[in-house]
Formats: sequence, structure tokens, C-alpha cells
Amino acid sequence: MNTPFQAKAFFHLENEQWYIGNDPARGPWDENACHAGPVTGVIARELEQLVPDKQLFRLTVEVLKPIPMRGFQIHSEFRKQGRMVSTATATVIDRSGKTIAIASSLHAKTLKVGELPTATISKPDFDESIPGDFPIKDAKHNLPFFSAGIEIRYPPEENSHPGPTTIWMKTLPLLESELPSPFQRLCPLADCGNGISRNQEVSEANFLNPDLTIIMFRAPTSNWLASKAKSFWESSGLGMSDATLFDTDGPIGSALQTLLVHPV
Repeated sequence: MNTPFQAKAFFHLENEQWYIGNDPARGPWDENACHAGPVTGVIARELEQLVPDKQLFRLTVEVLKPIPMRGFQIHSEFRKQGRMVSTATATVIDRSGKTIAIASSLHAKTLKVGELPTATISKPDFDESIPGDFPIKDAKHNLPFFSAGIEIRYPPEENSHPGPTTIWMKTLPLLESELPSPFQRLCPLADCGNGISRNQEVSEANFLNPDLTIIMFRAPTSNWLASKAKSFWESSGLGMSDATLFDTDGPIGSALQTLLVHPV
């Protein structure tokens, strides 16, 4: 079962430019590498600071190399500045100056257009949900990792077993010194689709995602956020995870991961 948080945030800043991972930023695969969810969150932070006048609408992150717990920088710049839509890029570099991840973003101006017809989808039940463990309980190392920075609840009829799964999650802030934006809060959960809906346990298969795309069409208003995820694995070793994301009021966006799947 989830225990009280030991760390106060996923990262701390060194010299206002280096993101240093605290224990909950660590991924389950490599004790020296970050989980991509919190990293995606601080990439979103940098891009939102670059484009403060529009909502971050879509973010795609490609992880080229393991992102070191011992520190990384993020450099962002505009690709296009428009009245209604702007696009930008971010580059993540390690202490040797090597590029270890790249990202692209789309930011859109929000308008007051009134009520519009839209698709409907049932939201996961939060009121009847019960506390539980993160689906990936055992890492490939013996150090605290991402599960130490989150709380989990399962809707009725859901559990931590492999297969399509829905969970509610609440996470630590990215940095102790500030509250994350709605998009930033969504990122750690969005990168968990492959773990939430894994088709085998970590002891049986590796299912790493080299990229993540998040679309957020409505900013969440609750601290608890949900992911309804499913994973498709093929005998070629390729796959994908597809998740619909929710707050307690209903759907807010989606997360898509490509997967590289290999039996252990």
C-alpha cells in the first residue's frame, strides 16, 4: 500500500538551471535514470514559461537516452509565434552537453465560445475508489522510485493486475518551491499508461516507451487524476499504449506512447 511521501518534490534545482532528481523521480528500469513522467512535467514547465499567453495543448517528448538523476538542463525556443497558435521546441541536455531528449509543443489561445456539442464518455468512479499500490511494485533495482512520489486509488472492479486498467493518481509537485500547472500535474500520470496496462509483469517483459504524446483539451480542476489505459503488444516487439485522461468532472485529454517490448 502507498506510504506517506518521504521527499517533498520530484526534483530540486541546482543554480536555477539543473534539474536534480529526488528519489521519486527515479524510474523502475535503471537506478541512475529518471522516470519520463516527471521529466515531461518540467519540460512542460519550461515551455509554459516560454509561451505564457496560451494554453499548452499538445506536447510530444522523445527520449533519446536515459535521463540522469544527477542532473539535466532544458533549453526551449519558439518555432512559430502566432495570434491563435504557437509552436515551440525543447532540448534536454546532460552534464556533458549531450542531447538526451527533445520535445515539441503546440500552444493555443482559449476563447469563450459557449456550450458546444461533444462526445460523451463515462468517467471513472472516484467516490467509491479504494487506495492501492502502483501497478509496478518491483523495480529492476533496490532503490526508491516513482511509486514513492504518488498515491493510487482504484475504481470499483479495478486492480493492479496486468491488462487494460483504470487508476486514479495524485502526485508530488515537480519542485518544492512552486505549485505545478494543470498540464504539469498531468504529465507524471500520462507517462504511466504502459505500466498501468502492461500485459505482463516487469519480471517477464521490458516495455519501455521511447516517446510520449499528451493532448489536454481541458485543464483539470482536481488534484486526483485518472488514466484509463490499454496496451497493444505485437510479436515484432513493437506496441503502443493508449490512455484517456480524466479529472473528477470527466475527460480532459489523452496520452499515447509507442512501446518497445522484449521478453526478459
